[in-house]
Amino acid sequence: MINRHTNKITRNTPWYQLILGLICMASISSPQYIWTLLTKPFITKLGVSLPELQVTFSLLIILQTFFSPFQGKLIDRFGPKLLIFIGTILSGLSWILSSQVTHLTELYLVYGCIGGLGTGIVYVGIVGLMVKWFPQNRGFAAGAVAAGYGMGALLTTFPVSISLAQYGLEHTLILFGVIFCCVGGIASLGLKTPPQSVDKINELSSTIRHYQFTSKEMLSQPIFWLMFLMMAMMSTSGLMITSQMAAFAEDFGISHTIVFGMAALPLALSLDRLTNGLTRPLFGFISDKMGRENTMFIAFFLEAIAMLVWLMCRQDPILFVILSGIVFFGWGEIFSLFPSTLTDTFGVKHATANYGWLYLSQGIGAIFGGPFAALLFQHTQSWSIVFYCAISFDVLSALLALLILKPWRKHFIKKYIH
Repeated sequence: MINRHTNKITRNTPWYQLILGLICMASISSPQYIWTLLTKPFITKLGVSLPELQVTFSLLIILQTFFSPFQGKLIDRFGPKLLIFIGTILSGLSWILSSQVTHLTELYLVYGCIGGLGTGIVYVGIVGLMVKWFPQNRGFAAGAVAAGYGMGALLTTFPVSISLAQYGLEHTLILFGVIFCCVGGIASLGLKTPPQSVDKINELSSTIRHYQFTSKEMLSQPIFWLMFLMMAMMSTSGLMITSQMAAFAEDFGISHTIVFGMAALPLALSLDRLTNGLTRPLFGFISDKMGRENTMFIAFFLEAIAMLVWLMCRQDPILFVILSGIVFFGWGEIFSLFPSTLTDTFGVKHATANYGWLYLSQGIGAIFGGPFAALLFQHTQSWSIVFYCAISFDVLSALLALLILKPWRKHFIKKYIH
């Protein structure tokens, strides 16, 4: 914990582990959040359409999520250090290998599959580890490390954009892939599971209070599937913006405009990374104080309203940039609210493996927010319909949180108190 003689933080301190977790998350964030900058260069290089290319993004998220239950179980059994180290290396390696692809199927394999497996191991492992290190502030802890994932690309958005313009796609992917491997790999070597003193706090704060569900037991509970549905809808909304932003910014006539002396698209993406990161610990902390479902209702409605106004003001470059940040401020908190809600409901003992199952919903969202959204635009030639679908998901999720999940979860927890 804290050494009284040197007054320094040691590796057994939750805050030290939190910092390492943030660094690991930041190192794997660019494959998802910088993807939109890579779409046009890849379309030019490979000679493919946008819907075909967006399958890569869906594969990244699907592989990131669909193996999460298995990855979470391995991390619970063998510890976080080795597996998370492997995950950070795979994530960076996916960029390095993508620099050499000449066919779309190769991109699917290396960027989508290898990158997805790597980021999935790290994401689920870090979130599951932090809710164990911070048993009394799970919302904040999950939000803090999720902020590393959301804000990590803030450090790379402009450098990647500049590198693409000056040096091209291949050089950019190799350079940043090596950086991601080095930064994430080194940070992961310091990760540890909580010592017995923290485990005892976990036992006092959760085991005594309610039954500790295994993944198999959790999957048999209908309330879990309500959370899964809600997270899938919110993921669809956010991932549609994440994957398609460069495409609809160009159609709105925003891509090449200058705002505050900078190009509008990378400026908007940088602001998005900032708000997408800040919202996670902030709303996680708020939910620790005022309740998970109340916070969900506020945040989900905020995103819906911001997306509607964003669509209405889509031809104003300044408002486009500002409102994009508000949209992500209303979306990113799902990665703190849902894991903390899940752990509150089903216990901390199997938290990593259990969250792996809930995280599958992100893969569903990637399918609908990625190629399906692109196909819907291609069929209708209108981004408005795509936006209205996403807004509807936000509103429905907000209402489900307050009117259905809140009373249901209250009754459920009371039922399983020892």
